Amino acid sequence: DNITLLSPKGAITPFGTAPKVGSFPIRAIFELGMSEYDATFVFMSLDEARAFFRTYEGVSALEIRLANPDRVNDFVKPVSIASGPCCTTSTWQQRNESFFSALQVERNVMFLILTLILIVASLNIISGLVMLVKDKGRDIAVLRTMGATRGAVMRAFFISGASIGVVGTLAGFLLGLVFCLNIESLRQFLSNLSGTELFSPEVYFLSRMPAEVDPGEVTAVVLMALFLSFAATLYPAWRAASLDPVEALRYE
Repeated sequence: DNITLLSPKGAITPFGTAPKVGSFPIRAIFELGMSEYDATFVFMSLDEARAFFRTYEGVSALEIRLANPDRVNDFVKPVSIASGPCCTTSTWQQRNESFFSALQVERNVMFLILTLILIVASLNIISGLVMLVKDKGRDIAVLRTMGATRGAVMRAFFISGASIGVVGTLAGFLLGLVFCLNIESLRQFLSNLSGTELFSPEVYFLSRMPAEVDPGEVTAVVLMALFLSFAATLYPAWRAASLDPVEALRYE
């Protein structure tokens, strides 16, 4: 089949500029799954494009690809100097600034949600240890009468609660790491299982679900989880250490 292209840069006539029309054979059709590219991009030979758009020996834009796209800001100044004052330089980050702003908001919100989940888990540790102290009141009183100090009782309950936090944090770290490393395989499995397309490219402008394990962020989350679990054990441990043996054994 042929495709007809219409360009406003046509021949100048007494009635104004007449648009230029050209017919080109279709050699292939590409589809990325993203309407931003599928509906607006056409690839054609440079000579035919120059003749159709009347750029002659020049071009209207140059695209530079980097081996590491995250370092694009390091090349803006050298490219601007090399191109001269006649050209303007824009990066893929600048053209998609709103998209990256939305991703940054999502990252901050997800960190807040994760913090709330950790706080709820810490409250579970507190409630569990408070019930443990209540159930073990008689045993604590016996240990105190046998010479156990308040510090020893406090350390025992602190170690009990801290061990729960350490085991839970390590288990969550390992499960999260495995999940992130296999996120695309899991997405495809869930898509096939449910019969629906998860993480649609038309919405997110990405053909696959990306996942990058950032050591700094992982370390921050692990340290925060350990801090909250350790802090959650202080009140129950203090309550166990301050238990009066006389009151605990009065009705035994």
